[in-house]
Amino acid sequence: MPDVTVPAAASTTEAGGRHTLRPVVAALAVTQTIGYGVLYYVFSVFLTPMAADLRTSPAAVTGALTVSVLATAAAAVPIGRWLDRRGGRGMMTIGSVLGTGAVLAWSQVTDVRQLYAVFAVLGVASAMALYEAAFAVIVATGTASQRAGALLAVTIVAGFASTIFLPLAAGLQEHHGWRNALVVLALGYGLIAVPLHALAVPARPRRHRVAAAVDHTARRAAVRGALRHRGFWLLTAAFVVHGSAVAVVSVHLISCLISLGHPAAFAATAAGLLGVMSVTGRIVTTGLARRHSTAAVTAAVFAIQAAAAAALPVLGHTRLGAICCVVLFGTGFGVGTIARPALLAGRYGTTGYATIASAVTLPMTLAKACTPLAAAALYLAAGTYTPVLAVVSAACAVAGVCLALAAAPPAGPLP
Repeated sequence: MPDVTVPAAASTTEAGGRHTLRPVVAALAVTQTIGYGVLYYVFSVFLTPMAADLRTSPAAVTGALTVSVLATAAAAVPIGRWLDRRGGRGMMTIGSVLGTGAVLAWSQVTDVRQLYAVFAVLGVASAMALYEAAFAVIVATGTASQRAGALLAVTIVAGFASTIFLPLAAGLQEHHGWRNALVVLALGYGLIAVPLHALAVPARPRRHRVAAAVDHTARRAAVRGALRHRGFWLLTAAFVVHGSAVAVVSVHLISCLISLGHPAAFAATAAGLLGVMSVTGRIVTTGLARRHSTAAVTAAVFAIQAAAAAALPVLGHTRLGAICCVVLFGTGFGVGTIARPALLAGRYGTTGYATIASAVTLPMTLAKACTPLAAAALYLAAGTYTPVLAVVSAACAVAGVCLALAAAPPAGPLP
């Protein structure tokens, strides 16, 4: 598939990226780790005490997280356009301020309606300050040769967000209650993320009005060119389907392992291997992508996940079989996160990247919000997780096929 690029934009990045990317990556690695820890992962720690305090069910409280995900999806495209036009400094700084305020407001909610309203704001803040915005900054700042290493560095560090913040939040909650714990976490996030985004994230240089008009025209042409290629929709289908499969496994794996006859403690420990393997998978995939195409390597990883999901109902009754299946599935758990920006930027260039990426992010996020619920309904109807795992396996296989087709020579634009 031919790249849709603007040479002037590429040359600017090549000239300046080498000297500016390292501090940007370091800052983003820190802010993404804290951001995911505070804005996303600690929710699970506070779920039960929140439900008790608000005198409602855990299911009603969990709905707030769905609201947040849907708000993130709704904000994806306008935020992508903003990032293309004005760069990431202002957006990520405002997003971290908004996230800090939302978490502080979360600590003061007194009913479910307030909780849902706060999480709608939290979802918008996440879209402004977390991975998608950070990836757009890296793509715009670094050279093509730096991009894979930069994405890997940020996602490896941020991959430990749950490892750091789940026990930290649990300790704060135990000693100070969930409300005071959120205040501490919010202030810590704001004091670190806001200045780092304001000082380390590069601002888009101001341009003459004529140059700005030319840039706008180039961005629109790049976006139109990407959306007209079959390969773009193959990539979109691959990441939407694979993201859905990963979302289902992340939500249902512990319950699935328990249904296979394992104790809850073992199920939780085995599920924890997904996080460890996600980091390993990212490192291995990035290394292999230096000798083979990113699409082909990622497709192979998705195929391994398909086999692991299909094997889990058969082999998962033993501890060794369950661990093997979880480890194999975990190798691809975070691969899509780094493959998506690498493939999109590599194929369509950096001009209009954030807008192009948001066109993939929107359906991905919506699917991630809905498919765990669909999986729960399928499990209730079947009385077993076997059909759920069969669908997960098929989804990973379809994603791999779509990537393999996208890696093949292009058939040209859509008619």
